[in-house]
Amino acid sequence: MTSYFHRLSATTFEPTEHVGGAWNPAEQHVAPVLGLLAHIVETDHETRRPDAPLVLARANYDILGVIPMAPFEVETRVIRAGRTIELVEATLSQGGRAALTLRAWMLQTSDTTGVVGTEMATMPPAEALAEWHADAGWLGGAIRSIDFRHRSFGPGRAQAWIRPRVPLLVDEPISARSRLLGTADFANGIAIRVSPTEVLYPNVDLTASVFREPVGEWIGFDTNVSFGPDGVGLTETVLSDEAGPLGTSSQTLTVRLR
Repeated sequence: MTSYFHRLSATTFEPTEHVGGAWNPAEQHVAPVLGLLAHIVETDHETRRPDAPLVLARANYDILGVIPMAPFEVETRVIRAGRTIELVEATLSQGGRAALTLRAWMLQTSDTTGVVGTEMATMPPAEALAEWHADAGWLGGAIRSIDFRHRSFGPGRAQAWIRPRVPLLVDEPISARSRLLGTADFANGIAIRVSPTEVLYPNVDLTASVFREPVGEWIGFDTNVSFGPDGVGLTETVLSDEAGPLGTSSQTLTVRLR
């Protein structure tokens, strides 16, 4: 079975062709990588606390450099231990160089069904949006590894539904949260403000907060992209599933004319 990554050891992984980057196919697209780091944090946490697991509520990723299409290592450590709240860090390295970090807040769950609610706008169903294909200047295998439905409202504003066709890893159960986080970085290519053939705008980070467990196969994105006058941009997204909104993501962009 194909997957985004092959596990080589407890801490070492190898990307497959499905991880090829949108800006440069010789570099890894960070979308699947973000999901893998979330999965590693979750499985490490479950190993340490099998009787009292916490859920990953916020993931803050910092992209420290490009990640070539080559094996890499991931190490985790607990920054702030606690019975009901933990802060855990995962670092991806290649050849001793740190390339990506995740700081994840893990929170205790409780029954709050009596106060459930959100004022975030609801997405139209996936079948209401048109199918989209990777013909807008994007490169690499990652963008071609997903089913994509899309509706544009003009430059920098769009909605999309995404469904990965391959798992992060073979023969390992992946949580719905890790699967969602493995798609969140695609938001930066959903609402095209200026064609990527004219302007580079990679993100240097991604922060996602998720307030309930995702359900279903499709992940919804309601996205706005903004460019400032001095080379800095911002991509902001409301994340949804078939039951409605479930969180947000934010990406800081470095905008560069080609």
